[in-house]
Amino acid sequence: MLTITRELRDAIVAHARADHPDEACGVVAGPAGSGRPERFIPMLNAARSPTFYEFDSGDLLKLYREMDDRDEEPVVIYHSHTATEGYPSRTDVSYASEPGAHYVLVSTAEGNGESDPYQFRSFRIVDGVITEEDVEVVADHAA
Repeated sequence: MLTITRELRDAIVAHARADHPDEACGVVAGPAGSGRPERFIPMLNAARSPTFYEFDSGDLLKLYREMDDRDEEPVVIYHSHTATEGYPSRTDVSYASEPGAHYVLVSTAEGNGESDPYQFRSFRIVDGVITEEDVEVVADHAA
C-alpha cells in the first residue's frame, strides 16, 4: 500500500493538470529504506508528448546523484495519462526499473466523471508484472 500525504498527492495532481495536454512526470524521494515519500521533485517531460513521457537523461543523472548525497531513494515515480485511464502501458512497464518504487499514474483524461475529475492510482511493477495497490491519503506523516 502507498501511504502519501494529501499535500504530495495534490502536488502530483497539480503538476499533471499544469502540463496537460502533455504527460507530466516526476519523482517523490524519501529516506533510503523508509518507503516514505517526502520530497516532491517535478521533472520535465523531455518528450513533450501527450502520449509518452521521458525523463531527460541529464536531469535524471543529476537527480540520482542528489538523492544519493541525501541518502534518499525514489519512493514514488509518477506520470500522467492525458487521454487514457491511469493504468501502466507496455512502454511504462518496459521503463519500470525500480522494483521498490510505487508507480503512480494520474489520469487527467476527460470522462473520469464530475465527482472524480482525475484518477490517482498506484502500482508495483516488478519483472514486467503489474500489481495495483491501495492508496491511503493522510493529513501528514505524523498522523
